[in-house]
Amino acid sequence: MGLSSRFLQPPCMPTISKTSATLHASRQSYHHGDLRQTLIDATELLLAERGPEGFSLREVARRSGVSAAAPTHHFGGSEGLLAAVATMAFEALLVEMEAGRERGGSDPVARLREQGVGYVRFALRYPGRFKLMFRSGLRPDVALSQAAHSAYVALEDSVRALLGKPEGAPLDPTERQAFWAIWSVVHGFAHLALAGQFDARHGGYGATPVGADQPDASLPWDQSMLVEVLPAMLEQQLAAWVQHGGSEPLTKTAPSGATTSAGERVG
Repeated sequence: MGLSSRFLQPPCMPTISKTSATLHASRQSYHHGDLRQTLIDATELLLAERGPEGFSLREVARRSGVSAAAPTHHFGGSEGLLAAVATMAFEALLVEMEAGRERGGSDPVARLREQGVGYVRFALRYPGRFKLMFRSGLRPDVALSQAAHSAYVALEDSVRALLGKPEGAPLDPTERQAFWAIWSVVHGFAHLALAGQFDARHGGYGATPVGADQPDASLPWDQSMLVEVLPAMLEQQLAAWVQHGGSEPLTKTAPSGATTSAGERVG
């Protein structure tokens, strides 16, 4: 959990994604003072196409219609530019999780479940951004640290609400383990989904014949996993924690995946 120790200490939004046509139009006016945003937009497009491994400062400059030295002038190099994009991504993730919290209403279990769904939905919509955010080697940056910490605390406070603790209250070791377990379920689910492991085309979950205990075959695989499987997994994680001596959650609700707003088309 390297990001927790580096950026998260104590995974719709301020958008940074643009079409190529919009990017072309924006770079025509970069000399009017918006070059910084043009470079961020170009980085976002490049990450979506090639992932963090395919990032090139020279390619960003080329797409922005500026010299290779321009990104360095504005961001101090590739590390500064990637840190700026990652900061905006964490801000966007926080917006998605807060929306999930609102969907959950007054039930702390439902709020935590919907936040988890929002977390994964963000990853599926913005895979390049998501992989960048949790990449080791990002340059330490105050704005990035604050944005990442805010997203971390939003999820942590939902666990506190489940336990009947006020926001910001310390978690004891057992409660901290529960938080990490819940985060691991959500974050791991996101990475498996991005790797296509739930898709029949990759021999994953979708290849399993749909039966009485399987997701709705009428839904696309990404929707069925978000609507039915992930909420149930989070419920099971909470139940297992209680069974092994954790604090009893304030409320227990059956998975409501069939009616959750996370059933919107993802991607």
